[in-house]
Amino acid sequence: MALILIVDDEKNMRRVLAANLARDGHETMEAASGRDALVECAGQTPDCVLTDLKMPDMDGMDLLAHLNAQDPHLPVVMLTAHGTVQTAVEAMKRGAFDYLTKPFDTDELLQTVRRAVETRRLDDREPAESVDTADLTANEAMRKLYALADKVADSPTTVLITGESGTGKEVLARRLHEKSGRVDKPYIRVNCAAIPSGLVESELFGHEKGAFTGAVGSKPGRFELADGGTLFLDEIGAVPLETQVKLLRALQERQFERVGGIKTINVDVRLIAATNVDLKHEASEGRFREDLYYRLNVVHLRLPALRERMEDLPLLLETFRKRFNERLGRNVVQFNAEALATMRAYSWPGNIRELENAVERAVLLCDGDTVTVHELPDEMHARPGSAPVATGPDAPLGDIKEASREAAARVEVDMIRRALKETGGNVTQAARILGLSRKGLQIKMREHDLERDSGD
Repeated sequence: MALILIVDDEKNMRRVLAANLARDGHETMEAASGRDALVECAGQTPDCVLTDLKMPDMDGMDLLAHLNAQDPHLPVVMLTAHGTVQTAVEAMKRGAFDYLTKPFDTDELLQTVRRAVETRRLDDREPAESVDTADLTANEAMRKLYALADKVADSPTTVLITGESGTGKEVLARRLHEKSGRVDKPYIRVNCAAIPSGLVESELFGHEKGAFTGAVGSKPGRFELADGGTLFLDEIGAVPLETQVKLLRALQERQFERVGGIKTINVDVRLIAATNVDLKHEASEGRFREDLYYRLNVVHLRLPALRERMEDLPLLLETFRKRFNERLGRNVVQFNAEALATMRAYSWPGNIRELENAVERAVLLCDGDTVTVHELPDEMHARPGSAPVATGPDAPLGDIKEASREAAARVEVDMIRRALKETGGNVTQAARILGLSRKGLQIKMREHDLERDSGD
């Protein structure tokens, strides 16, 4: 289940969209204008926005600009009449996730929303906003990486970015684009893992009307949208083998045909690809084309994990502290010594993204101006290899603080699961029962690995 914001000045259109999305298991909220939509988003963050393009007061393009400024990874789908398709295409170049033409095909609507929601879910593995520490990093590997990135930024050369989830691969990709001569041209991003395998070719190269069921009109692909600019293919390892052949040709010859089309389209696109898997190993196992791997691996930029660059922890903490103070209206000044020591000793398997979530949680829960160890997620307190704490009259004595934390965590997990069960997985209603904001509940669900319990 996901929360979808529907923005349209026509009440009947909002009702039709809400009914279709509800049948697909989504929760919806509605706004009759762009300004109303911004008010709704201030109250709770949706997983996807469906907005009409032409509206009085504030149109879809202006709304897109505001939403992108607040949350660059919030997927926005434009709804447009056939006569304004070119404007919708322009919106995609400015950051819209996709567009649908009215009257829309219901299957296409639901499929587009599913892709948008899945992209949003996958984006949660990477830092949500730019954390570019190029001028401040104390880590030698990061300094060398930034130096190489800046050296190749203004070239048309393909770049392959690798690193664990949460290390900031898209942040680096956007830096390459913004330091190139293409900065005023489109920056188009595709998360390949969010696209059903049968639709990857259409997503990348576009399709003609009638090319497949649901292709109610011609539509440009991401390569066309990125013409003159940069195309960032995240999770490149998820591209099916049968599509990799066409991708290789597009990279080598800078031309392709839409699905179902015969006209050859020429483009000037700078490609940046990213992955958290070993593509060379995948190629040796026959799961990735070896020729495509070498075509992508012209310049290789490997992002180190957070545990490999702990010198940068104070800088990152300060960056996130300021950000969430402003966003949440708090006045947290510092992390105390015990909290800092706990964070330094932690392995950070989720990297910068996990750190960002931890700081957001700490700032949200902090009662004073200093974060203590009690505001940090429970997994940071666990000793490596330690067994669960036993309770009861015959349980051995131990650290009372640790026992209290673990007992409290078990109670939280139980209450959250019960609330989600009572509401059929509706996160908003469950948060209301628990006396939390939707965002606050989502943070706790991530902390306890309960996201799947919601049905999202």
